[in-house]
Amino acid sequence: MLAGFTAILGKLIQLNEAVLTSYRMLLSAVILGAFLLYKKQLQKLSWKNTLRLFGIGAIISLHWVTFYGSIKYSNVSVSVTCLSTIGFFTSFFEPLIMRRKVDFVEVFLGILAIAGVYLIFNFYPEYKMGIIFGIISAMLACIFPILNKKLVEDFPPNTVTLYEMSGGFIALGFILPVYLHFFPAAYFLPTYSDWLWLIILAGVCTVFAFNLSLNALKHISAFTTNLTYNFEPVYSIILAFIIFKENKFLGPEFYFGFTLILLAVTLQMMRVYQEKKTRKL
Repeated sequence: MLAGFTAILGKLIQLNEAVLTSYRMLLSAVILGAFLLYKKQLQKLSWKNTLRLFGIGAIISLHWVTFYGSIKYSNVSVSVTCLSTIGFFTSFFEPLIMRRKVDFVEVFLGILAIAGVYLIFNFYPEYKMGIIFGIISAMLACIFPILNKKLVEDFPPNTVTLYEMSGGFIALGFILPVYLHFFPAAYFLPTYSDWLWLIILAGVCTVFAFNLSLNALKHISAFTTNLTYNFEPVYSIILAFIIFKENKFLGPEFYFGFTLILLAVTLQMMRVYQEKKTRKL
């Protein structure tokens, strides 16, 4: 639900997607750093582990830049629907990174979600750029939970989040000039309303939600975590329909594609539940 509200905030904040992400990561790092300092839980890591977490933070920053770019170049409903392809990419990347066999059922469910996105892409060419951004965002989004799964076993989730937000902000410092050359920003300093939404985005939808996600990785696979995030479009689309009236711009093809995505998510959840039930027996 928190992830679903993130897209709404991305629409409300008028900053360029790359500038928006920079502020989000900076505020998240400051908020979490201050909290850990107050609790005396600030943990210093070795250079090797710091660089590992900074690298993952860079991937997260690019994911958010492309995600918000997708919203800016299409709309909330189309953008969050593109995230359904996370399951497809995870079904290939997770076995490669974790060195396990490819699960062809996961591949099938991922392809089912891809089919839903393709249907939307085919019928809404005016959102082409936004959909391309959304697909890139989904590909990047599937990687960092897989990498984080290894790290949450060694470090507290708050520490992982702090270092990744800091690393992502630093990485954007190098990426921003190049990105803004191709996708210029109208302005750089947030308005009063931008600041309000940014603080909510950083404190609630980033620090708090990110820690929930990292804790979940201790109990379930990265694939299941990512596929669960496919419920994000449900919450985002409902909110987008209420707040931005986006239902006026979407036809039956969108809803059919969205149904395919929900089917993929439902089948995976049923599969995971059945596997756990079998183990107990």
